[in-house]
Order: sequence, then C-alpha cells, then structure tokens
Amino acid sequence: MADNLIGKPVDRKDGPLKVTGTATYAGEFKLKNMAYGVTVQSTVTKGSIKNIDTSAAEALKGVVGVMTYKNAIKLQPFVSGKASTGKFAEKELLPLQSENIFYNGQHIAVVIADTFEIAVHAASLIKVFYDVENAISKFNKTAALPYTPGGAGAVAPKQRGDATTAMNEAAITIEETYSTPVYHHNPIEPHATAAEWVGDELTVHDATQNVFGAQALISSMLGISKDKVRIIAPFIGGGFGSKGFMWANSILAPMAAKLVNRPVRIILDRTGQMFTCAGRRSVTIQKIGLGTDKAGKFDAIKHETICETSFVDEFVENSGGTTKILYATPNLDIVQKLVKLNWGTPCPTRAPGEATGTYALEVALDELSYKLNIDPLQLRLTNYAEKNPQDGNQWSGKNLKECYAKGAASIGWSTRNKMPGVTIEGDNLVGYGMATATYPANRSKATVGMKLYQNGKATAACGTQDIGTGTYTVMAQIMADSLGLPIDKVEIKLGDTIYPQGPGSGGSQTMATTGPAVRAAALTLKNKVILLAVADKKSPLFGKTIEDISVENGRLFLSANADKGETYTQILTRSKQAMLETEITTEVSTRAGAKPAEKKPEDKKVNSKNESIGNQYVKNDEEQDRKNMSFHSFGAHFVKVLVDPITCMVKVDKIVCVMDVGKILNSKTAASQIIGGAVWGIGMALMEGSEYDPNTGRIVTRDLSEYLVPVHADMPDFDIQFIDKPDLNISPIGAKGAGEIGITGITAAIANAVYHATGKRVRDLPITPDKLL
Repeated sequence: MADNLIGKPVDRKDGPLKVTGTATYAGEFKLKNMAYGVTVQSTVTKGSIKNIDTSAAEALKGVVGVMTYKNAIKLQPFVSGKASTGKFAEKELLPLQSENIFYNGQHIAVVIADTFEIAVHAASLIKVFYDVENAISKFNKTAALPYTPGGAGAVAPKQRGDATTAMNEAAITIEETYSTPVYHHNPIEPHATAAEWVGDELTVHDATQNVFGAQALISSMLGISKDKVRIIAPFIGGGFGSKGFMWANSILAPMAAKLVNRPVRIILDRTGQMFTCAGRRSVTIQKIGLGTDKAGKFDAIKHETICETSFVDEFVENSGGTTKILYATPNLDIVQKLVKLNWGTPCPTRAPGEATGTYALEVALDELSYKLNIDPLQLRLTNYAEKNPQDGNQWSGKNLKECYAKGAASIGWSTRNKMPGVTIEGDNLVGYGMATATYPANRSKATVGMKLYQNGKATAACGTQDIGTGTYTVMAQIMADSLGLPIDKVEIKLGDTIYPQGPGSGGSQTMATTGPAVRAAALTLKNKVILLAVADKKSPLFGKTIEDISVENGRLFLSANADKGETYTQILTRSKQAMLETEITTEVSTRAGAKPAEKKPEDKKVNSKNESIGNQYVKNDEEQDRKNMSFHSFGAHFVKVLVDPITCMVKVDKIVCVMDVGKILNSKTAASQIIGGAVWGIGMALMEGSEYDPNTGRIVTRDLSEYLVPVHADMPDFDIQFIDKPDLNISPIGAKGAGEIGITGITAAIANAVYHATGKRVRDLPITPDKLL
C-alpha cells in the first residue's frame, strides 16, 4: 500500500458537519407527525406495582397515549449475546411486560404526547402504588454470598501450576486488596431512539454501537422479520460500551409508535435516567497476591475479583483477564466471583475488566517493587512475557520493551529520586509512577461494498458505525490510498442496515476489521480498471500487466514511464461504463482459536458481486495460519503528579503514553483516542465514582453536578508516542485498535505516582484529598 495517506494526521471528514451542527444524531431526526415519549421510573427498589393510575395524565390536552405493562405489546423471547444478534442489557426484564420491580429507576410507563414538555408534565401526574419487598442494595468488602457466575458472562477460573503452594514458599510476597467504585459512561449524546412504522415496516433511528445487533434484537423481540426493520445511526456522540448493549429505550420507542400509530422519539434525560437505566461499570473488590524470589522473578500470581451485577442480567467485570497474559509466572490462580444487587444493570465500559484489572495488578507490582527495593520498571522487565504465558503462543506482534524505554526517557524516569515523599517542586510534593497497558487486538467479519464512478469519484458502504473515533476518516484514507485517489474524491457511508454488514463498534476492532475489507475492495476495483485499459488498443497502457502500472491522483500510468497513462474517467468513459462495483467480505477472527478461514477455490466467489481477482486478496489474508498466535496490543504509561501537602489536592502534571498498536493509520485520531483514555484514567484515579444509598438502593449521584469528571483545568501535558510497526499477522494493513488500551494501566500509573509523591498508599479509588490527609 502506498504510504501517501496512511499514518498522516488527516482532518476528520465529518468534522465540518459536527462543528456546524448539521450532523444528525438519533434524537435529532425530524419525522412527520412525531410524538414524544417520556418514561416514568420506579421510585422503589424491589417489589411490584399494585396499581398505576394514569387517568390524570391521559386527560391532559396533548397526551396521545400512556403505555404500561397493561397495554404494551407483548414481546417475544430472543437469543441474545452473539455478535450477530447483539446483546439486550436486561434479558430477564423485558420492558413493560410485568408489574415486577427489580431496581430503583426501572422504566414502568411511557407517556406519549404532542410535545416533549407536555409528556414531561403528564409523566409527573401518574400515580403508582407498590407492594414493597426487601432489597439487597449494599456492596462492600464483606459482601454476602458471592458466587461463581455460570451464565453467558461466565468467566472460567484460570490456573497454572500451584499458586497457593508457590506463594507459601516464595521469598518475598505481598497480598493486598484494591477496590474500584461504580463508574458511569456519560457520553455527550444521551441514549435516544426515534421509531416510525409504515405498514409492517419499521425504521428506527437509534444511538447504538451495533446497528445490525439492534436490528436482530428488535425484530426478534417484536416477532417480525429482520428485513422489515431498518436501523439508522450515521453519527453517535460517544458510547464507551453503554451503546454496545441495547437498552429499554430502543424497543420502547417502536412499541410506543405502534400503540399510537405515529412516530415516537424517546431520549433519556441526563438527570437520573442516564445514571439508572443505561449501564455503568461494576464495583470491584480485587485481592492480589504476588510471590517472587529475592531478585523479583515471579513464583506466583493470585488475583481474586468480586464484582456486582443486577438481578435481571449477569454481567461480569472480568478484572482478572489481563493478569493471565501480562507477566511470565509458572503459577497462577485467577478467581472471579459475583454478587447480585437491586441496582441498575452494569455493562461493558471502556476496556471492561482490563481497566479495573490493570489498576489493581499494576499497583500491586508497584508495592512489590518497593518491598524488593527494585525499580518498578525493572520489575516488569524481569517478568517480561516473551510468549503468551497462558498458552505458549507467539505474540502476533509485541514491542513493549521499546514502549518502556521511550516512555522512561521522555519522563526522566532514571533521574528521579526513588524515595517516596521527598521530592519537592515549589510548594508541591512531586511523584512519578508508571504502569503497563494492554488490550486484546480484535478483528472479526466485515463486508464492504464499493463503487467507482466514471467521474472519478468513489463510494464505500459498510454497516458499521462511527462512534466518534474517526471511522469515516480512516476508512476513507485506506480507500483513497488503495485506489490512488485524493481523499476528497471518496465517500464513506456508515451506520445503516441497508449497507453490507459490518462489525459492532466495541472491543477496539472497527478499523482492524473493516480496514482489510476496504483495502481488498479498493484494490479489486483498481485492478478491474487496469484490466479494462490493458485490453483496450486505444489505451496507452495496452498490452501491459497489472504489475507494470501505478495509480496516483486518479491517473493510471506506467511505473517505468509516468508520461504514459490515463485517468479512471477516460478509461470508464471509453468503455461506456458509468460505474464499476464490487463487494468484498473478509472473515478473519483473532478471538479464541483464531483458525484460518476455510480455503476457497480460485473461481469460487465470496459473494455474488465478487470476482476472482478480488478473491485473491481475501484468500491471501484469510488463509494465513493464525492459530498459534496471540493478538494483543501493549503500551506503557509514565506519569508525573504534583500534590499540595496542605490541601492534599493532586494535580496530574505530565502523562507520557507510548503505545504499540500496530500501524498508525491516522496519527491525529489515534493520539486523540489515547488522550481520551488517559483522561478517563485521571477521572478513575482521582474523582469519579457513583454512590448508592445502601438502605434504599437509590442512586445518589444522579447527574454531572455531583458525578465529577476531569475538565480542561485538570489536563496535564500529554506526550503521546507510537511505536508504529505494522502487525501484518493481524491483517494486511497491520493496524490494531487504539480505542480502549489508553485507559488500561493509566489509573495505576497515577496512583503509583501519588504514592511516590506522598508515601501514602491509597487502594480504594478514587484518591480524594481526605484519603491523603
């Protein structure tokens, strides 16, 4: 692939639409005769509805309907959890199907009115009478009855050797417990859905990270064919995992639209609803045990996690998942336990499991390094895993040592005073901390349809989404680069189930998945045009081969003589073809097993529009043997903090992130992703955390005036670096995801820096000033 666009800091193609307010989000589509739905939420935590009086609301002028469990459409059972079917967040609580209450804030009715304001007022007039039952709404280090999960979210224990015996016999050991609170996603765009029925066909504008998953779930729950349901999501204002699962609003809007026979829009409000019924990160309590010899070489690692979930779904924050692969040890014991509470349901939150797990593990390593009197960086190098220690597989690509070296040099690691609590800068204590980052390098199936027009422009369509990460732009870079076109001559179409099926936007897989399909489709079209030219006696390229010809700026020419050539437009015009098209499917998976795809005969088409020339690009990719490889991204965070010794306020002064995420496709968007993850890490470490009333189960931090997040004044100096070495084992484009790795390890690096500054170890996040006094 020519390197004229790949890696460059290309501005976002969708940027002008967003900054001018013309990018249309799910809650902004204007549908003819649209009504507005507002949900009513339970004010008790457990029990059932004894009676619900909707008469005052229904009598209000402008109200067109009130939907409760008494008159709502009966939903159908469904299979949830597979990538192709999406995941409904609360499988044991299909909305408005019974009178039962499982948590405070549960949707129990929808008021539909001519205006949003009327619907809000009408909702306040509904009177609900309950039979209240005792709830389980308290979680702490002595949480009662933790159990081993066994549902769809089950996490099998991971063992190597005999960790208990090895810990007992180790020369140096530590055993400490670390906790993280509930974190909420809080994307800029709240969850929103607008639904419209035309006969038996349903169109849904939904803020979702998986348009095809939403289509499968909605059609299944309503008991209609998938081809009768269209999901549209051209722009998503952040998701971070909360929009990867489908929540009640996504099905309530179609239900309400059917009830009142007109389009209905439902938007969850920021005060209360986004905090109660749109997902969150689970609380975790993690016990880490480390045993080494006197030189710091691991003999054993133990990692036990207890997290909580709801009574309506079994979601597991798998905090021990990273521990099994990050460091070499002959003895390992990872245990995951779960407690059910009458709280709203948790769900994936940016690097689910990895973000919380790397916090506990990497802080434990820091503690061990001080006990051993070994540099924290040296301890990690001593236990560096050259292969995946869990299965012995080769890494598809790992340049973590280079990340360590570059990060340490940039922060001045070797020149710091290693003693905690003694470095002063002005009036502040100074601390340095570091930690390792890692996240799985995921790739899955994608189909891309592409068209090259006679006017020299091209379009590509894929039913994936851009959740704010730059997918429109980076796909366009790959497409333009492979076709030899200026980037302003290509257009990317996303976020619609009328397009060929693409992946959900989760697991940092979007570009690693769609990029190879875009490349294969573009190269196929380019070569189809070349074949037209070399077979045409009127072409200056007549009689040449594909290998003889280069393409640049929409012009094909001889590599050995650039003067001989012609444009896409000239070739297609002379051959009287208004357009050429292709559709390419790539089916590589880097998840468990990572087996090569089934071999296709040379003349076997991937689908009805594919040609053998395109098949070859797919075959070369899919037939690569990946079964003995482990796919992960790695990185290192180095942090400098300043701590006021009087107020104990912590200021993150500098963050250095060095990432090994394969080939960088767009240096600007990639750096933005890592900065975004690091900002989340500042929030996780120092300020964020949702509180629940342990007596009532009601969430106390109900909006952003009480849930603290980092703001501009909290921002440090960011130094973002990339190793930028292609991992050609994952795909021909060599890129791995950068969306989630930035939040892994960074929280620990900040916590470790705070300890170095103050000499006080805080193991229960967030590290607020009162804990340092």
